Amino acid sequence: MLYIGADLGTSALKLLLMDASGNIKKIVSKDYPIYFPNPGWSEQNPVDWWNAFVDGMKELTADCGKDDIGGISFGGQMHGLVVLDENDNVIRPALLWNDGRTYKECDYLNEVIGKDKLSQYTANISFTGFTAPKILWVKNNEPENFEKIKKIMLPKDYLAYKLSGTFCTDVSDASGMLLFDVKNKCWSEEMMEICHVKREQLADIYESYEVVGTVKESAANEIGISTNVKVIAGAGDNAAAAVGTGTVGDGKCNISLGTSGTIFISSEKFGVDENNALHSFAHADGNYHLMGCMLSAASCNMWWMDDIIGTKNYAVEQEKIDKLGENHVYFLPYLMGERSPHNDPNARGSFIGLTMDTTRAEMTQAILEGVAFAIRDSFEIAKSLGIKIERTKICGGGAKSPLWKKIIANVLNIKVDSIESEEGPGYGGAMLAAVGCGEYKNVKEAAKKLVKVVDTVEPDAELAEKYDEKYKKFAQIYPTVKDLFKILK
Repeated sequence: MLYIGADLGTSALKLLLMDASGNIKKIVSKDYPIYFPNPGWSEQNPVDWWNAFVDGMKELTADCGKDDIGGISFGGQMHGLVVLDENDNVIRPALLWNDGRTYKECDYLNEVIGKDKLSQYTANISFTGFTAPKILWVKNNEPENFEKIKKIMLPKDYLAYKLSGTFCTDVSDASGMLLFDVKNKCWSEEMMEICHVKREQLADIYESYEVVGTVKESAANEIGISTNVKVIAGAGDNAAAAVGTGTVGDGKCNISLGTSGTIFISSEKFGVDENNALHSFAHADGNYHLMGCMLSAASCNMWWMDDIIGTKNYAVEQEKIDKLGENHVYFLPYLMGERSPHNDPNARGSFIGLTMDTTRAEMTQAILEGVAFAIRDSFEIAKSLGIKIERTKICGGGAKSPLWKKIIANVLNIKVDSIESEEGPGYGGAMLAAVGCGEYKNVKEAAKKLVKVVDTVEPDAELAEKYDEKYKKFAQIYPTVKDLFKILK
């Protein structure tokens, strides 16, 4: 049988076709627009996702027999707010994970309701990207739209609903809504009341590897596949990427260098750090994980290369970097504000340390190092909890850069493993589909059999020591300038 993983990203939908042995047979990518109606706002039209899915599926399955496909699952951008009316029409564009407009609602939740209560109810505090403050924003600013809401869903779950007709979500994605009791894996009655949400407006909850239904007839006809194809719940993109990189079980780590950047630590036990600087979420393997998320990672490098320097040849620019650990230029990678660990939507990207002899290569190097330092911010919190991490998997577009992997290995002073497939969320989604269809008995077995490490970057003791000193300086910059960001809006 063949299995499909749909990676619903911020810039594109990537569809991956995998056989039962984990071999990738075909990948199709479909772009769609993203809109920035105001500074710090970020929206997409869910209808664009579905159209991309239909077109992509037709192309992906063009050479398949209708009975060859066993199941479809998802890895999707988290936290987005999709709202449907009584006729299942999209009420307004989806507010995305990197939308920062909800700072007032976050202040209300964190300061008036209180962080302690939020953590008690959901294991997390409010961040601007989360779904609950977005719901409150719609209530406060678009009351006519709020009154129309019959279904509240997350981005990938919109695809699952259109495909199967099942109003569903999974535990990992629901964990990022601030409406979900992560420890007990159920909707929080207290948070529903706080956010003026009714239970019938929220989806039924599944584990990521569970079957939610089969492809409904209208969708099957539109795409050209069988109604026997199973639809599996799927996971938030980071949990799906963790499955795709074999980051399952206890004490495993994955770093994702995509549009956003994450450090993901899997655990068989539920846990919360006392300051809620890291997210505590359910995992797609049936257990839990801690995660630190920065809003701009590889997107910082793309901004610098595409928009500022004006080149697509990233590798050539990185060839000019030859003095690691000696750069006097620093970069704060907060182009969309920041989540972990600062929780500051006002934060902005900043260069510091420029002189008349600063080179283009040094500024490019500062971008790569700034992202690595920001990931270390979350890494340090994990270490403070007694979590010992000696190596990590890595995925995402930034993971294609040997130089960036070397920087991360030495900034964190851990081994960095690259895997055979770099298609994290899509590959993880296909693996979840295979588990849901009974190809593997559980996620852990699938990961053990399918995920293969092909290269490891080891830290160099001398360079790691240099970067340790550089990080200590980097860590002082944000606290020093944070108050300036409030008046620079």
